[in-house]
Amino acid sequence: MCRGASARSSTASPTRTGPGSSRWCWRRTTPTVRSAASSSCCAAGASRSPPNRTSCTSARTSTTSTPYAAHANGVAPDMEFTTVGVVGAGVMGVGVAQNLAQTGHRVVLVDLTDEILDNARRELSTGLRAHALLNKGAGADPAQVFGRIEFTTDYELLAKADFVVENVTEDWDVKRKVYERIDRIVRPEVVFAVNTSAISITRVGSVTTRPERVIGMHFMNPVPMKPMVEVIRGHHTTPETIDTARRFLAGMGKDCIVVEDMPGFVSNRVLMLTINEAVFLVQDGVASAADVDRIFKTCFDHRMGPLETADLIGLDTILKSVEVLYESYNDDKYRPAPLLKKMVAAGLLGRKSGEGFHKYR
Repeated sequence: MCRGASARSSTASPTRTGPGSSRWCWRRTTPTVRSAASSSCCAAGASRSPPNRTSCTSARTSTTSTPYAAHANGVAPDMEFTTVGVVGAGVMGVGVAQNLAQTGHRVVLVDLTDEILDNARRELSTGLRAHALLNKGAGADPAQVFGRIEFTTDYELLAKADFVVENVTEDWDVKRKVYERIDRIVRPEVVFAVNTSAISITRVGSVTTRPERVIGMHFMNPVPMKPMVEVIRGHHTTPETIDTARRFLAGMGKDCIVVEDMPGFVSNRVLMLTINEAVFLVQDGVASAADVDRIFKTCFDHRMGPLETADLIGLDTILKSVEVLYESYNDDKYRPAPLLKKMVAAGLLGRKSGEGFHKYR
């Protein structure tokens, strides 16, 4: 457990998950569960970090116990971050936008094409239905949530953002171009939060004019259901920026653990190794994907096995993350499994494509 916050199931599908709970964030009476993805972040991060540097305790004292319900009438309280820019409308970007809109923020959701944004609208509708089912209809009206999100391909609209969360693909060339672009648009005092699973926060800061205001913010999937965020301090990230990030996450109803900037941080430096080795087990014929996952669920009491977790995250994202770790550490233990490469090339990406190590159609 991370300071009283429980990790929850790693899927928003109401037919495949049980609702988790947090003592401070959600009014639930159902038992808590852990997933492979979230337990590595919480257990590994909390046990080694000095409390004065890593605990985002302001998240508990600054939020109500039901952050979504607090905004259910569509009226947001006075808040420091009225408008939030969210760059990237993929799975994580949509989850961040949903969580922000449900907690009363206005959101500018930016991506490259109208086609991507149309898909984001569909994903948001699915996420809101799942949230309503899991919370017995509680929370903001879906129409109000949609009304708080501005879907756009115009990056210039980020000029009105009070905080920016970037969620583009785990590709350094893509991220570099995004930050060079938004750095010229967004007000200089605004903090950039890098939602990445492996890329160096210091490296991202180096291509901006505000490295002291660049911080890592590794959200877990599905974002609205996960109360814990892994926050990463870059080399130039100031204490003031960390405090700003804490207040921002508190406004989303979340707590955080602050870690230092090394590729993969805590959660994915452990999780990606586990997933990659699980892929090798299937590739080598040691066990089927179903049996690998079953062992983790029945022997270790994980809510999801490593390959189910990989399917939820997206195998393309897993591959890119493992490749970043391999490039960063030059260590063979991070070499991507050939089967993982083959499945990504075949378009078997997991839940988002309908099939990965398991079928979802």
